[in-house]
Amino acid sequence: MGDPDGAAGDPSALARRWVPPTESGQLSQGARPFPQEDLSFQGALRAAAPIRQSGREGPAGPGRRAPAIVVDHVSKRYGSVEALRDCSFTVPYGEVTGLLGPNGAGKSTLLRVVLGLVRPSSGVALVDGAPFHEHRNPGATLGAVLELAGFYPGCDARTHLRVAADAVGVGKGRVDEVLALVGLAGVARRAVRALSLGMRQRLQLGVALLGDPRVLLLDEPTNGLDPEGIAWFRSFVRERAARGAAVLVASHVLAEMAQTVDRAVVIARGRVVADGTLDDLVSGGDGRVEARSADATMLADALVRHGAEVARPQGSPSTLLVAGLDIEAVGAIARDAGVAVSGLTTRSTSLEEAYLALTGSTGPAGLHGDDPRRPETAGRG
Repeated sequence: MGDPDGAAGDPSALARRWVPPTESGQLSQGARPFPQEDLSFQGALRAAAPIRQSGREGPAGPGRRAPAIVVDHVSKRYGSVEALRDCSFTVPYGEVTGLLGPNGAGKSTLLRVVLGLVRPSSGVALVDGAPFHEHRNPGATLGAVLELAGFYPGCDARTHLRVAADAVGVGKGRVDEVLALVGLAGVARRAVRALSLGMRQRLQLGVALLGDPRVLLLDEPTNGLDPEGIAWFRSFVRERAARGAAVLVASHVLAEMAQTVDRAVVIARGRVVADGTLDDLVSGGDGRVEARSADATMLADALVRHGAEVARPQGSPSTLLVAGLDIEAVGAIARDAGVAVSGLTTRSTSLEEAYLALTGSTGPAGLHGDDPRRPETAGRG
């Protein structure tokens, strides 16, 4: 079916139709609604367009070494719902930072504050030293993948990227580079509506990469990716960080986050409850040594004679939990007693255990994007 306005082949015409509502939810005069575009990355780029066209340089300027992202005492209320409460943290260049939090915690609201799509009630969020919309070339400063993404249903993948490229201000040659980069060159002519969820997720990432940005902001970027795609994504963001970029990833897959990120910010009930490296977050273990041996009883007797406190976990007769001795001493005592040991580890808190303790959750971490304005999340954060 042809485009009703005759714009399907004209990326500039399509881009002009993608106009987000104002903060109040009302469209500005002459604007036309587009499905789910009010909180999209393209919407953030369009909000920055008047400043970009004015020719003003962003305040950060070349060579200025500001943190990639600064969130400074940010709060946000929606009526009686306090979505964010005095949140502060920074995202450095050269690292992958994870953003963790349960449903309704405020993660997606926080990401949209950074993009200028949501106006905070107080506080400020800066990207490379300035509000996102004040950068002369925002698409080269930051690229984003958000959960709520709008696609023009009549477009193929290449045309969708051409539309976005028009907003970012890059040439069509960059579109083909990005299609290859995200593994979609072979389906460039396929209609967006015919793409799998994983392919659409890659297409969103492609939009974020069009300007070759120094900062990536990604909300649930591995949703819909198969194991091969997840491994590709992990390698991609790690390589991006190794080249000096900053990556902020919000994800509900804790095991994947543990393999991907260098540091994590944990948010619960609208507040930042932890901010540090993964080693910082998981350093709260009980310090006991876990020893595994087929001769656990003999090993336990030897350890007790050396003053250790020894416990046996229920249902694991070959495992001992040893307090009062470090791992080297336990190994030496086992060797002197002639007991073969199949494993020795110092117990530490896993990322999942640390997350559950920090957020007060009692079940599996059901983490994904949230927005207090949506009925299913309002009032739950």
